[in-house]
Amino acid sequence: MPSFDIVCETDMQEMDNAINQTQKEIATRYDFKGSNSSIELGENDITIKTDDDYKLQAIGEILRAKMTRRNLEAKSLEYGEAENASGGTKRQLITIKQGISQDLAKSMVKQIKQEKMKVQASIQGDQVRVTGKKRDDLQEAIAMIKGMKADRPLKFTNFRD
Repeated sequence: MPSFDIVCETDMQEMDNAINQTQKEIATRYDFKGSNSSIELGENDITIKTDDDYKLQAIGEILRAKMTRRNLEAKSLEYGEAENASGGTKRQLITIKQGISQDLAKSMVKQIKQEKMKVQASIQGDQVRVTGKKRDDLQEAIAMIKGMKADRPLKFTNFRD
């Protein structure tokens, strides 16, 4: 029986490359000369430390540009509040969204059932598996889910015939 999985995953190697490119640009840009600005990649988060709000916003824009060039979606980032750090500097924590939240998964399954499609959707941890008898039904389900508003980038993987 044909099936596919709906997942939300970010390629962390590409994210690391985007962070490294951002660090290099910060080191070479004129408006960051003499400032105490840095960006670091954690397990599932990014920390930006800099002197003021303007530089914090500029680093965020640089990061989004580097992510776009590496085919990473900026929708996968969740920005935290900018907070004051020691020495009069600013710090911002950015969370990288991984996996599909239970609320989003439930709404996808509900939407599929409301459309009365000839497919079944089931939540499996942080992903949703959709199965059906025909490949056309699955492609119709993909098109419908792409039209939904989601707070994170969705990928369709593991398509089996």
